[in-house]
Amino acid sequence: ALTNCSRDCNVAARMLLLGLYYLLLGCLSIYGLHRVVLLYFYATGRNSSYCQLLSNPAQKRGCKPRITVQLPVFNERFVVSRAIDALSRLRYPRDRFEIQILDDSTDETSTIAQAAVRRWESRGISIHYRHRASRTGFKAGALAEGLKEANGDLVAVFDADFLPDRNFLEKVVGIFDDSSIGMVQARWDHSNRGHSLLTRLQALFLDGHFVLEHGGRFRSGCFFNFNGTAGVWRRAAIESAGGWHSDTLTEDLDLSYRAQLAGWKFIFVPDVAVPAELPTHMTAFKSQQHRWAKGSIQTCLKVLPVLLRSSLSFRIKAEACFHLAANFNYLLLVPFCVLLVPVMVVRFHFGIASGLAFVDYLLLWTAMLSVTNFYLVSQRELSSNWWRRCLDIPALIALSLGLSVNNAVAVMEGLTGRTGDFVRTPKFGNSPAERCAPGYSSLASWLVWVEMVFAVYFTGALIFAIVVGLYMAVPFLALFQFGFMYVSVGSLTQQSTHTGAVPATSSSRLFATDEGK
Repeated sequence: ALTNCSRDCNVAARMLLLGLYYLLLGCLSIYGLHRVVLLYFYATGRNSSYCQLLSNPAQKRGCKPRITVQLPVFNERFVVSRAIDALSRLRYPRDRFEIQILDDSTDETSTIAQAAVRRWESRGISIHYRHRASRTGFKAGALAEGLKEANGDLVAVFDADFLPDRNFLEKVVGIFDDSSIGMVQARWDHSNRGHSLLTRLQALFLDGHFVLEHGGRFRSGCFFNFNGTAGVWRRAAIESAGGWHSDTLTEDLDLSYRAQLAGWKFIFVPDVAVPAELPTHMTAFKSQQHRWAKGSIQTCLKVLPVLLRSSLSFRIKAEACFHLAANFNYLLLVPFCVLLVPVMVVRFHFGIASGLAFVDYLLLWTAMLSVTNFYLVSQRELSSNWWRRCLDIPALIALSLGLSVNNAVAVMEGLTGRTGDFVRTPKFGNSPAERCAPGYSSLASWLVWVEMVFAVYFTGALIFAIVVGLYMAVPFLALFQFGFMYVSVGSLTQQSTHTGAVPATSSSRLFATDEGK
């Protein structure tokens, strides 16, 4: 009787294991299928009424609107002068154009910025320098304070590493002839795409986000968001939506949804691209992803209930749910990573659920192919050299898997309701001081050791699969193993490089914010 009871318990445990595993896999597959929906929106919406708004963006009115260009800055000594130069060269009638340098810096950035401001003031540019003694609200607070003194009917926002073409404003201002337009977002380009594998993968990721996520949502009339930079707002849209709020880490996403709920239309212009710098260090990239994931969950909790109670269509509400709740998939992905190996071992040793194994591989391959097609299409839209860029897609999938622990923790922090600190993404321009600048280097957190454990875990699983002949599992296990190994080793390598680079003074707090990136 005891033997039978033990056997029944073992069978029940195995069935519970398989049931939980397939529940997680099924939920993750829904997120994968959502990418197919975005592809459909993008492909079928080319001639939608929303796209017609871009058909004739030339300025029609005799008098161009006043424009205020805002540059929020915090400790950007390597790039601030270059950014001020680029914004000061923007072509626009000088009597209707002003620049605000909103500086919260605590280092020599302030001196550099003031020198650049004086240089352009002497050339007749209306450029104003503002330094806050208190950094209340971080970037959102700086933008709100600047808006109080701004003269513009339109407000363009750029981060310190973004370098718009001189004709940027001329390309987008005409769109605002339609009085219903509240914001125009340009596409991000990447000045250092070829710096390393990490920057190439980030470029792939962001290209997919802008071309297909923004493009698909815009073409289908769904909500999409301002990305914190390289966009122009109608001032009335900001004010009617309640202004900038600092109660989330993604103030841009928050304001975007509030403005669209207030009835304003948003326009995405993929043909207008602004180059910017991608993080070159793994820890900086992970900190950026952590902020985006945490902030999106905070915004989800804040605005989604209001959106669901609105009179908007089911399609807009459903897409907003997927958009705002997208990072919840990391809470599913981490336990899936834990269960993947035990399920493989159980099926091998007990010879059960062979039919389910086929379903398993089918779902995994479908998910991989949907992601591959998503990024393949985005590159075909952007580059004649798209096929070379697409060779990095497997590594991009692996990197996304390797980020699961980092982003899952961010999601859990977002659910607590606390805003927390902004973690600044360091920007270096072309400075050779990139690897040794005090206060400009992020150190790896304790999570790197969890990621390393997962790397070892999947290394063992990969060896096991090869030895026992589970060859269909090898490609998937290799992606997990490479992803966690790349993320953890990259973080530890950078930490050893920068040990001792940050002095034990107040300058270690230089990363208390992220200016939109």
